[in-house]
Amino acid sequence: MPTVLVTGATRGIGAAIAAALSTRGARVIRHGSKSVDGALGADLADPGAPQQLWHDALELAGGPIDILINNAGRFEANPIEGSDIGWLDGWEDTLRINLTAAAQLSRFAIRHWQRQAIPGRIIHVASRAAYRGDSPAHWHYAAAKAGMIGLHKTIARAYAAEHILSFAITPGFTDTAMADDYLASRGGPALLADIPLGRVATPLEIAAIAVFCALDAPPSMTGAVIDANGASYVR
Repeated sequence: MPTVLVTGATRGIGAAIAAALSTRGARVIRHGSKSVDGALGADLADPGAPQQLWHDALELAGGPIDILINNAGRFEANPIEGSDIGWLDGWEDTLRINLTAAAQLSRFAIRHWQRQAIPGRIIHVASRAAYRGDSPAHWHYAAAKAGMIGLHKTIARAYAAEHILSFAITPGFTDTAMADDYLASRGGPALLADIPLGRVATPLEIAAIAVFCALDAPPSMTGAVIDANGASYVR
């Protein structure tokens, strides 16, 4: 079974993905912002952290890493009424973690697979916000996730002939600690009126899609974006 690096795997969706992959027999290397319970610690707000994380993951793997799952993310409000420097810092920090770090890791993974002439897969955990947008305080989050979709599609088209595949998942609201404050700020239960399914997604549901993309999806699905938003946004 393959070796998989999962970023942001110490809680929420990432933890669910790591557990589901382990149940299927994959060897999972987990990343967190800090070293917790055996996870590799790396603060992706640091421009040098993705490279160090990739190096540490390869050393721990003792061989190739077959699959990269870009799940780590930052979700904090950044209202336009804030100070100019504060707003800019919030913008850059979010894009650094949610997009640039994912791009760096994707680049390291693709070059790794090219050098060894082996297949590989990348799964990007993006967001419904990539297509629908988000709240007025979350321009940065929506922009980063839209950028991730553009990154994913470019990778899929560029490297399919080398058996390097790319998949993306775009969850809507998901029941994680990261979303709790946001759900409350948007009215909590009233928010469900916008979701035809009548509830938000669970981390286990998103994990099931990620595991499918990592282990089961046929190669012809490369470039696909899989929505998981309870029909709150259909394309």
